[in-house]
Amino acid sequence: MRRQWPLLLAALWWGGLSALSFVAVPLAFAHFGNPALAGPYAARLFQIQSWVSLSAALGLLLWARVQTSRSSVPSGTGLLASLLPWLLLAALAALVQEFGVAQRIVSARSNGGDLRFWHGAGTALVLLQWVCALRVLTRLADRP
Repeated sequence: MRRQWPLLLAALWWGGLSALSFVAVPLAFAHFGNPALAGPYAARLFQIQSWVSLSAALGLLLWARVQTSRSSVPSGTGLLASLLPWLLLAALAALVQEFGVAQRIVSARSNGGDLRFWHGAGTALVLLQWVCALRVLTRLADRP
């Protein structure tokens, strides 16, 4: 189990993103029936998801760095090199979502902001995190 925890973390990260984005949030809007009620609930779920993405990406990044330093594989050709762009992109997307887009989505109606634009930006950032998590998961699953 000690050797498999990174794969488990990546699977939980990707699975959590999938469950939240494609099940929990759409169900919240269907259940509440009113975007004014479902929106703040969905915003809180996405806030939690952003911090989970950031934590998973940074945790896996640190783990890959340690693995690479212990390996005899030349720098740049190992595990870290294959995961680094995906982990950094996921972490960046989570930070932009949390600190750049989320509040604009929540406040767009009240301050006359462009809700459609900010919602699209938030959706794109969540999908980007989902793709990054999937790529990390598949890379770790292929690892000997």
